[in-house]
Amino acid sequence: MNETRLARFRALIQERLQELGDSSAVGQSARAVVELDQQSVGRLSRMDALQNQAMAKAQQARREVEARRLRLALDRISAREYGYCDGCGDDLPEGRLTLDPAATLCVSCARG
Repeated sequence: MNETRLARFRALIQERLQELGDSSAVGQSARAVVELDQQSVGRLSRMDALQNQAMAKAQQARREVEARRLRLALDRISAREYGYCDGCGDDLPEGRLTLDPAATLCVSCARG
């Protein structure tokens, strides 16, 4: 992969990492401890708050996994190992990398 394409994918990955960081900051209050004051909040409202908290924590876990994948992709760019399938060694299509810049397998190997 040439330097221009590597620079474009590096920028795309850094942009996505920034978006994940921004999303994480916005969702921080949703992951906070749920106040269980029975006088001010009814039972169903508390259950709803606990469910929302659990969903926010699950979203944060997914963001952390995606950020880890993207950081590994940046490491592969630095090591000049980016854009190759870990399964068969072929070049990954540019469209696949545009959709998922952290991809490590071609479609055939991913299905396999």
